[in-house]
Amino acid sequence: MKGSSKDSWHPVMSSDTTTPSYWLNWRLLLCSTWLLVSTVFAFILIWKNEGFPKRPSGETQQEEAGTLYEDETWRPCLKGIHPAWLLAFRVVGFFVLLVLLIFTALADGGGIFYFYTQWTFTLITIYFGLGSLLSMHGCYQHHKKASGDRVDNVEVDTELGTCDATPHGESSKMSNPSKSSGHHEQGHLRRPAGIWGYVFQIIFQMNAGAVMLTDSVFWFIIVPFLLIRDYELNFLVISMHTINAVFLLGDTALNCLRFPWFRMGYFCLWTVVYVIFQWIVHACVKLWWPYPFLDLSSPYAPLWYFSVALMHIPCYGIFALIMKLKHFVLSTKFPQSYQCMR
Repeated sequence: MKGSSKDSWHPVMSSDTTTPSYWLNWRLLLCSTWLLVSTVFAFILIWKNEGFPKRPSGETQQEEAGTLYEDETWRPCLKGIHPAWLLAFRVVGFFVLLVLLIFTALADGGGIFYFYTQWTFTLITIYFGLGSLLSMHGCYQHHKKASGDRVDNVEVDTELGTCDATPHGESSKMSNPSKSSGHHEQGHLRRPAGIWGYVFQIIFQMNAGAVMLTDSVFWFIIVPFLLIRDYELNFLVISMHTINAVFLLGDTALNCLRFPWFRMGYFCLWTVVYVIFQWIVHACVKLWWPYPFLDLSSPYAPLWYFSVALMHIPCYGIFALIMKLKHFVLSTKFPQSYQCMR
């Protein structure tokens, strides 16, 4: 949601934001209310639904909405696609996004990180960097399986997404069902993802909403505002608001990650943290506002804040629909090869 601060879009300088009169008014009270409601809503969603799977012990554990398995972070959605292709896409995406981010910072200065676009662009760069590491680990497991070796005493079935967690010493017990009927149920269990797997999935869902919000506000609100004032959009501005969506949608088409709806809460918290950061900075330093609708001196500020808060729902919902469309098309066209869970 930013143009080049030197060439195309001059941010808004308002009245002195360091004076008490700027903050002690009814506009701040209403805007703070919107932020508080959004924060409470996000924490309730996360608290009620977020759960990390535990390894079963005795009885089969019912899978929760937020369950994630390790192979889902690196396995492509179709069996015919080698994990190396997803790895290659993520590595290319990481370097392209990183180079563009560095080049933009060198061209426009560190002030670009006052903008929500650069926050989101940095987050999606981190996503592809972490995804590259997880895919490297997955390709290693896939290679070991293809070679007939065991990885950390676990045999991974890369096609079925299962793993044999039976130690070598218990192979004789597993061959006798009368001695280990309980272990037999656990003979082919998928390994739950670790903390980095969950961080990766959460960042994916945060990016899903943030990229949609960033590009939607830029192309449907800010661009018309700029064109009216005869500002020109340069290559960097256009790239920052298109390439993020292109790479994210490409990874979405290839990956096997699920999209539980309640993680919209993380997306809301991401925006709340950004707004609070802006308030703290402007309370301490007289500085331009990166976006006109953040300026609390405007009598329409509460309406702007409320509108942007509501935009989170359709932005996240649109990406959720994209995920459902992916599941429907691929599971219909490739029923035998599609290996993602809804």
